[in-house]
Amino acid sequence: MTTGFLQENFAERIGGNQFGKDDTVYKFEKIKRAKRAAMDANPGTELIDMGVGEPDEPAFPMVVDSLKEEAGKAENRFYTDNGLDEFVLSAQRYMRDQYGVDLATSQINHSIGSKSALSLLPSCFVNPGDICIMTTPGYPVMGTWSKYIGGEVVNLPLTKENGFFPNLETLSDDERKRAKLLYLNYPNNPTGATATEAQFKTAIDFCLKNEILIVSDAPYAPLNYTGSPLSILSIAGAMDCAIELHSMSKGFNMTGWRLGWVCGNELAVNAFASVKDNADSGQFAAIQLASCKALDNYGEITPKINEKYHRRLTNLATILSELGFDAKCPGGSFFMYVEIPKSTKSGVSFDSGEAFSQWMITEKLISTVPWDDAGAFVRFSATFVAKDQADEERVLAEIKARLSTDEFVF
Repeated sequence: MTTGFLQENFAERIGGNQFGKDDTVYKFEKIKRAKRAAMDANPGTELIDMGVGEPDEPAFPMVVDSLKEEAGKAENRFYTDNGLDEFVLSAQRYMRDQYGVDLATSQINHSIGSKSALSLLPSCFVNPGDICIMTTPGYPVMGTWSKYIGGEVVNLPLTKENGFFPNLETLSDDERKRAKLLYLNYPNNPTGATATEAQFKTAIDFCLKNEILIVSDAPYAPLNYTGSPLSILSIAGAMDCAIELHSMSKGFNMTGWRLGWVCGNELAVNAFASVKDNADSGQFAAIQLASCKALDNYGEITPKINEKYHRRLTNLATILSELGFDAKCPGGSFFMYVEIPKSTKSGVSFDSGEAFSQWMITEKLISTVPWDDAGAFVRFSATFVAKDQADEERVLAEIKARLSTDEFVF
């Protein structure tokens, strides 16, 4: 195939005339290749996948049944643009009942998942030369799109020493002046850390002082193991400087359904709605109406999901701790983020999270995700596949057995 003029026409933001020529293999592709090679080399041996970042079960039957019913209605075939009133009202009730946050309907707008919302928000606020403050390790989408439109990204490290919360005081005067957006994600992917009210309040005060909008990405908010789920919008001052992104994905087992909402500061939400209206024509009405069923019955759905992942993470923490890892059940999410060992006593050394993750796949047939952005860590996910609780216990016992054949040096 000839590339002709197209090779010279690619935008610089995706590589310009070098697009498609970069032979760098990214970590998730390396994981996929290592998994395939490990399974080929060990036919018949179960590969335990603890790298998947999505729920391991489908949506609850009441929600699926609602989708089936609504999908068959002729009136649901039309574009929904900026969303159905029914979904906004369900989200409004949910925010009040689950988080104690009272919102007007004008402070809520649906999104086709959090990823879509994060890709659109920079277009609302970022001009060339403006700064988007991100955290690392973390989900990069809002930063990527900020750079696409000429903005800059400042990454603040999440470390054990700072409780996996960004130290905003490290920003220079120039960075504070040019910053338009601050990305926060709690409970956090990949660290599993939850933010306290005091930490959120620190961010709110900082952003009010420096005139920065907080984008609180909260898809894991329902998965909280330290008490009641927390919304930044419940804290004084947040409505003046924050919006929050919620999702049907993690707390309702509806990842592939692609639905969420943006809520909070009314002017910011309206700006999002304006940009979104020029980017998509809304999520399928039947999905929104089925999601109303889920939101209105969250008390029957989310606690069951929460209980399962909390149990799995607690048991995994016990296993890893017995093997020498500094592991404890996280405050939320379904992730466990642990520092890697330096080596095994048999002499295998690990100089990065990626090296340890590759060794785990190759030698133990256990898949994890490496993170080397702020120290050498790997992320275990409690979303491994198990038919029931007895099978879950079997999988965890198998993990312990495989890892116990080596002694680790930390």
